Amino acid sequence: MNTDINSLMTVVVNWFQENALYIVAVFAVTWILSKFTGSIIRSLVRKIVPRGSFVSALEEKKREDTLIKILQSFFSLFIWIVAFLVALHIGGVPVAPLLTGAGILGVAIGFGSQSLVKDVITGLFIIAENQFRIGDVISVDANDHYYGTVEGMTLRVTKLRQLDGTIHYIPNGEIKIASNKSKDYSMVDLKINVGYDTKIDHVQQIVDTVGDELYNDPEFKHLMIEAPSFLRVDALSDYAITVRINGKVYPKQQYEVAGEMRKRLKKAFEANEIEIPYPTRVIHNVESKYEQKK
Repeated sequence: MNTDINSLMTVVVNWFQENALYIVAVFAVTWILSKFTGSIIRSLVRKIVPRGSFVSALEEKKREDTLIKILQSFFSLFIWIVAFLVALHIGGVPVAPLLTGAGILGVAIGFGSQSLVKDVITGLFIIAENQFRIGDVISVDANDHYYGTVEGMTLRVTKLRQLDGTIHYIPNGEIKIASNKSKDYSMVDLKINVGYDTKIDHVQQIVDTVGDELYNDPEFKHLMIEAPSFLRVDALSDYAITVRINGKVYPKQQYEVAGEMRKRLKKAFEANEIEIPYPTRVIHNVESKYEQKK
C-alpha cells in the first residue's frame, strides 16, 4: 500500500516538475494579454466609434464606456477559456474529446435556449448599430409604457429606470422598437393654446422673444443648441388656436428647458393679456324657453 502511495506521489511530483512551470507561464501570459487586450480595446473604441455632432463629451464617454465594458468582458472570457484548454493540453489531458463534447452540449443548449441566443444576438446588433447606450433616455415600445434612462446593459438584458424609480429588466430579444430620445441632440416640442381673438403675429413675436431671452440666460444657455422659437399654427380646434414651438437642445435637457419655457410664456402671456383658453360648454334649457313662450 505504501509502495502504491509513494509511486503515486512520485508521478504527481514528476508531473508538476515537467508541466507546472509551463502552465504557470500560460496563465501569466494570459493575464498580461488580457490587460493589453483591455487597453487595446479601450484605445480602438475611443478612436473608431463615430462621435455625434451634438453629443457632449460626457454623453460620448458613457456610450464608449458601455461598448468597452462589454467587449472587454467578451474577449477576456474567450482568452481565459483558450488558456484553460492550453493548460489541459500541456498537462496531458486530451482536449479534442472535450471540444467535441462541448460542441454537442452547445447544440443541445442552443435548442433548449433559443430565446437566450436571440437576446445575445439582438444585444450585439444594438451595440454594433449604436442604437442606445448607458445614460440614454429611450422607449422600447410604441406606447411609451417602458420609458426611462438606460442604467445598464449586457448582451442579454437592458436595465431601464423609469422616472418614478421603477426599474425594468428587458431581454434584448424582446425589444422590437427602440426610440432613443437623447441621441446626438433632443428637441423641445411644445404645443400652446391661445384664443381665437389673439393676433398670431403678436403671439409669434412673444414666443420668439421669450425663446431668445431663455437662450441668452447664462443659467440655461449651456443646455441649448438653438433657441426655442415659433414653428407654426398646429391646429384650429373648437375653442383655441394651437401653436407649436420647437428648439434644439443637448441630450436629455429638453425637460428642464421646456419647463422653464412654459413658465416664462405664462408670465409673458399674462403681461400681454393673451388668453390661454380652456374648453367650455354652453347648456340651453329648452323647457325654460318653452315656458316663457306660454
